[in-house]
Amino acid sequence: MQLSSRFPVAVQMLIILAWCPEELKVTSEMMALSVNTNPALIRRIMGYLKRAGLIAVTPGAGGTRLTRDPAGITLLEIYRAVELTGREGLFGLHEEQNLRCPIGIRINRILRPHLAEAQEALERSLAGVTVAKLLEGVPPFGQAISAEQVL
Repeated sequence: MQLSSRFPVAVQMLIILAWCPEELKVTSEMMALSVNTNPALIRRIMGYLKRAGLIAVTPGAGGTRLTRDPAGITLLEIYRAVELTGREGLFGLHEEQNLRCPIGIRINRILRPHLAEAQEALERSLAGVTVAKLLEGVPPFGQAISAEQVL
């Protein structure tokens, strides 16, 4: 099973916002063109990012902007904002085990620490990468073909 695509789409959206000059009003329609999806999906993800305090949205065609410097926004923050895994963790455990089976009665207790360790490793890795770091892989705004062609 894969996680949803909300996380990579949200990362792309934040890179777009960090990349564009502040005077350019970045809309959900513009971001949808870059992501190659529909604006409704972009607006849904914008809602998660706004609740997390990562973006500010001006209603109508007012645009969207980052609320913080890209160097201060980590992939972990973005992941937590959009993946909705909650406190129960990244990995779900089957709770309807056969309690008469010597494996079934123990499997969750055996697995839980290893799954928690894997999640902690993922979160440590994501915490070490910022939007600014990812932005280094994108040509400066003025060196792109043109904003209209890109977005």
